[in-house]
Amino acid sequence: MYKKNIIGLLFALLVFGLAQADTVKLNPNHPDKYVVVRGDTLWDISGRFLQNPWQWPEIWHINSQIANPHLIYPGDTINLVYIDGKPRLVVKRGSKTVKLTPRGHIIPLDQAINTISLGAIKQFLKEPTIVGKDELDKAPYIVAHKGEHIVTATSDSVYVRGIKDFSVRKYTVVRAGNTYTDPVTKEVLGYEALFVGNAKLYRTGDPSTLRLTRTVRETLTGDRLIPSGDDKFDATFMPRPPSSQINGLILAVLDGVNQIGKHQVVVINKGSREGLKPGHVLDVYQAGATIDDSVTKKRGDVVTLPDEKAGTMMIFRTFEKISYALIMKSTRNMNVMDIVRNP
Repeated sequence: MYKKNIIGLLFALLVFGLAQADTVKLNPNHPDKYVVVRGDTLWDISGRFLQNPWQWPEIWHINSQIANPHLIYPGDTINLVYIDGKPRLVVKRGSKTVKLTPRGHIIPLDQAINTISLGAIKQFLKEPTIVGKDELDKAPYIVAHKGEHIVTATSDSVYVRGIKDFSVRKYTVVRAGNTYTDPVTKEVLGYEALFVGNAKLYRTGDPSTLRLTRTVRETLTGDRLIPSGDDKFDATFMPRPPSSQINGLILAVLDGVNQIGKHQVVVINKGSREGLKPGHVLDVYQAGATIDDSVTKKRGDVVTLPDEKAGTMMIFRTFEKISYALIMKSTRNMNVMDIVRNP
C-alpha cells in the first residue's frame, strides 16, 4: 500500500509538472492594460505582459466583432482579463475604429504594428537571397560595361547576355557568396547570392542593355541578374513556437562577425521543409564542453557538461533548407555552431 501511494504521488507530481511547464508565465511587473503607441512592436508588448513573449498566442483572445482581430494598431488598448480563471489579453480598438456597419471601414494593414523592428532586418528581407547552384549558373550575366569601364556603379549601363523574357524590366544584380553546407549531413543547403545592385532593362537584344539604378558594390563582369521580386513584406506575423520539433545549428552571422548578440541576424540549417515559418521562435544553446575529470585524474575519464541556454531567436525569412533569424534575447555570447531548439 505504501509503495502504491508513493507511485501515485510521483505520478501526480509528474502530471502537475507537465501542466506547469505549459502554463503561461505572466511578467511579475505586468500592467493591467497598455495603450499601443507608434513604434511599438508586438514582441515588446508581449514582454510587458509575459515572461516568454512567444506565448502570446496562448492568451490572445480573439474578438470576432473587430476587423482584423489578429492585428494591433497605435491607439489600441490591450487589457489583461481573466476568463474561466485563465489570463487573456483583449484588444479595444482606438478612436480611429469605426463600428462595423454597412459604412464601416477596415484600418489599412500597413498601419498595424510590426512584430519586430524592421530596422534590424530591413537589409536582409530581400538581400542577400538563397538560390540553387543551377539557378545562378543559368541566370543572365554581365558581359561588358558601357564606356569601356572595368567596373560600373549607379547610373552606369551594362551589357547583359542570357535574357529571354523581355517583359521583365527590373532585375537584381547578384554575385556568388557563401555555400551553406549542413555540418552534420554534409548536404548542400543553398548558395548565397550577394546583393550587388538593381538594374532596369531599357534596350533588348543580345546583348541587352540595362542601367544600374542602385549599387552597394562595384559591378563586375560575370555578375548575374535575377528578376526583382515583390518589395512587400508582411511584418505582422505572430510570435509562436514551431509546430514541429526543431534541432538545428547556427551556420553563419550575416553581418560578418563571429560572436553573436542581440539584434544580429543569423543563418540556421533548418527551413520551410522542416516546417519553419516567419514568427517561429527558437532558443539558442551553447553545447556543453567535454572535459577531463580533474578530480579522478584517470586517463580517459571525461565528462560532457550540459548545454546552456544562451538566447532566443525569431525566424523572419525562410528558404527551403535554411532560415534567417533575428536574435531577440541574449544572456551570454553566442557563436556559429551553437544549437537551436524549440523554446
